[in-house]
Amino acid sequence: MSQGHVLDSRLKLLTEQRLNRFDYRIIGDSSLRHAAVALAVLEHDQNPGHASILLTRRSGTMGRHSGQFALPGGKVDSGETPVQAALRELHEELGIDADSEEVLGRLDDYPTRSQFRITPIVVWLGGTCTLMPSPDEVALVFRIPFKELDSEAIPIFEPGIDPERPILCSEFPTLGQRMYSPTASIVYQFREVVIRGLSTRVAQYDQPRFAWK
Repeated sequence: MSQGHVLDSRLKLLTEQRLNRFDYRIIGDSSLRHAAVALAVLEHDQNPGHASILLTRRSGTMGRHSGQFALPGGKVDSGETPVQAALRELHEELGIDADSEEVLGRLDDYPTRSQFRITPIVVWLGGTCTLMPSPDEVALVFRIPFKELDSEAIPIFEPGIDPERPILCSEFPTLGQRMYSPTASIVYQFREVVIRGLSTRVAQYDQPRFAWK
């Protein structure tokens, strides 16, 4: 496997260095509700030694974005930082206890059609991680290997209502079907910054209508 896909101390250091160099953008629009998501890096469950990130499928009973693919996350509560919110959501959704020392950096804020600005936080979980998904919030949990993230098959673009803003989506074998923005855009930027060392922006990409509410 590619050296950049191996879950080890070198990958952790490289990830931290690339995130530290990345000039992330903050959205200052106070009319948008603030949310945070966790891009949690851990060992792939089927391929020991391989790096992956956690992705969930939201419960079908949830009032907002039910049944959609998502990163662990949610609204930033009053008095919380985005880091605190992302770590809290990791615990509430998946039973993972992580602290700020395991946070390696962040990516650009992403504005959504549902009037949120999402702050993505990158968290290093490493090789030992027991998941306890909350049935109220999580229907399924996936570990997307870096090998799939690094594929030339992504991103995929579909036409949006604005010709200047295509919809970014991705297809990963692990999921078995297409994943759409906002999650697809955030995961794509993670690939570009962390795995490829690039400064690719994604806020310009739109989301499909089913993700607007």
